[in-house]
Amino acid sequence: MIDSSVGQPGIIASMKYAAIATYTSDASTIAKARPAHREYLTALIQQGKLIISGPFSDDSGGLLVYEAETAAQVEKLIAEDPFATEGVFISWEIRPWNVVFVNRALLCPPSQTPNP
Repeated sequence: MIDSSVGQPGIIASMKYAAIATYTSDASTIAKARPAHREYLTALIQQGKLIISGPFSDDSGGLLVYEAETAAQVEKLIAEDPFATEGVFISWEIRPWNVVFVNRALLCPPSQTPNP
């Protein structure tokens, strides 16, 4: 992706990557790793590397959207996640993602506080 807003034509800008992760079915493994996982994700948000994330309602997996220059960088971020190192993530798929529409009012209503 070329970002001409940077002021220097030809500079590669970072892009969004969506990762769909599948979790282990072992609820105790998930519960044990979740605090460290959320701490890790909070740090990624503060570094501008994670946009949004959360588990599916049945806790079978989750969706994470990263900001990175390459899929390899995202692969590294996932591999270093406590959910990966502690065996919660049993598989994941990384896909480049183009954001076209966003409804910020629905994404994070004022009545809800995001929980990393």
